[in-house]
Amino acid sequence: MQVPNVARMYDYYLGGKDNYAADREAAEKILARAPFTPVLAKHNRAFLQRAARHLAAAGVRQFLDVGTGLPTQGNVHEVVRELVPDARVAYLDVDPVVVAHGRALTATDDRTIVLEHDLRNVEAILADPVLRETIDFGEPVGLMLLAVLHCLSDEEDPYGSVAALRDALPPGSHVVISHITGDDAVTENSTEVYGHANTGMTHRSRERQLRFFDGWTLLEPGLVRLDEWRPDPGTGTIGAGGDYFLCGVGAKTS
Repeated sequence: MQVPNVARMYDYYLGGKDNYAADREAAEKILARAPFTPVLAKHNRAFLQRAARHLAAAGVRQFLDVGTGLPTQGNVHEVVRELVPDARVAYLDVDPVVVAHGRALTATDDRTIVLEHDLRNVEAILADPVLRETIDFGEPVGLMLLAVLHCLSDEEDPYGSVAALRDALPPGSHVVISHITGDDAVTENSTEVYGHANTGMTHRSRERQLRFFDGWTLLEPGLVRLDEWRPDPGTGTIGAGGDYFLCGVGAKTS
């Protein structure tokens, strides 16, 4: 039986076609409880695109995207190639089905690879010879961690994973992070549904999320409070309220 996957559910929210029946079924459960989810997905994808363009303009020519093994529409390799035609992109994902699907989608792109790796094992990531053929760790790297860190619990040490990747990258590298936050009924419901997608959902405060930027210089706009993404509980529309996603771009200067 096909297990739903968050990356493919995300593709469904974005109106893509690279998803399966199990993904659509799980996504519809989320939509029944949080009909604004596609808006959140589109805002988060727009942030990824803005950040990728920012990094390309800053001179980054290679990108390591962890957790987005399925290159859905408007993903990193599509965005940066508009500015840097020869940019190299490596997608990593823990789901072998997502990896196989991503490889099929990028089969004709010799500057994009999709590899199966677990963010909780950075040592294996950095030692992968195929990855090192694509990504030169002696040159600045754009580390993309979009909507993936909340899939790791504190017991799985996501802070250590980010720090280990940071320490392996040279000055001039950047990190891009988005992370869900909040502990209300909506996010609790999301946790319940996403739990069937073979992943958990850890909601962290702004202060705890800022820890991911330890060792990086937080750049403008830095950590963005996106209040307008927060749903109005009474209408299911996007309105004023607390945080939902927190986004940030950091640079390694030394």
